Amino acid sequence: MTAPLLLSMGDPAGIGPEITLKAWAALKDKSEFAFAIVAPPRVIAQANQDFDYPLKEIKTCADIASVFENALPILPIDGRVPTPGTPDPYHALSVTESIERCVSRCLSGEAAALVTNPIAKDVLYKAGFKFPGHTEYLGQLTLLEPPPYERGPVMMLSGGGLRVGLATVHLSLKDAAEQLSAEAIIRNARVMNGALQCDFGIRAPRISLTGLNPHAGENGALGHEENDIINPSARLLRSSGIQVTDAQPADTLFHAEARENYDAVLAMYHDQGLIPVKTLDFHGGVNITLGLPIVRTSPDHGTAFGIAGQNKARPNSLIAAIKSARHIANNRANYLQNGLN
Repeated sequence: MTAPLLLSMGDPAGIGPEITLKAWAALKDKSEFAFAIVAPPRVIAQANQDFDYPLKEIKTCADIASVFENALPILPIDGRVPTPGTPDPYHALSVTESIERCVSRCLSGEAAALVTNPIAKDVLYKAGFKFPGHTEYLGQLTLLEPPPYERGPVMMLSGGGLRVGLATVHLSLKDAAEQLSAEAIIRNARVMNGALQCDFGIRAPRISLTGLNPHAGENGALGHEENDIINPSARLLRSSGIQVTDAQPADTLFHAEARENYDAVLAMYHDQGLIPVKTLDFHGGVNITLGLPIVRTSPDHGTAFGIAGQNKARPNSLIAAIKSARHIANNRANYLQNGLN
């Protein structure tokens, strides 16, 4: 029997509980996407007041398959009921416990993948959280287990037919330009290449690199990073057998015809990569963490405190993340058993 999926609850004062309920209602008749949420039952019950969906506390992941069609399965943890829309560092312990319980069950093989509901990093920071975000925390929690390809973590966004990884992530534009390095480009491209083979079933991945500057630097006239950092990195990657382009002008890389020439893009900074994905599929984008020993996806949006508890949140991105997690988990299992066919 295929292992089920697990959802962490995210910040309970945000929209995570609501979109989890809506995702269950949309997927309950599709057993391949069976999941449970790890959360305090009272948190889910509070969010359920608008829906009155059936809920069921369970003891193990093995119970999910028999429950999912008829009720949302909940693996219970302790925690206080929040005030929707009001972030509170008090909830930090249950937020991190939910993530840790999910990771533990994924590492043991009880669950096939983790789908994380959104957290509010500034709220966790106030409670002493020491990691920049979800991705880095998951990297630490899984540090002792080897991934099936080169270790990340690397953040990749998918949506609208695009897969986009990032060479730099949450940095100001000035800092991103200053901190862009050959080491980051080479490492992230190698992780992406392994992920495209293992997690997406692509035999010979094609990765396109963006330039940092307009017109990919115009051969040095508009910036030196392409000639000094990006293109030498591409040459080294190609010498190791990875199909990767030199720096390409980002303003011509994402239209329909251009997308036929690559399987993924490695963008040099955050907005350069995320704007195309969110323009093409704003409500259905998925955040995927590459290079972990577990499969992890997440909706590509935040906690949305401003609409929490108002039955206004759309579950599209969470549903896409659940489907993506199952797809990746199936591909990874096949790859580990059979290699690339």
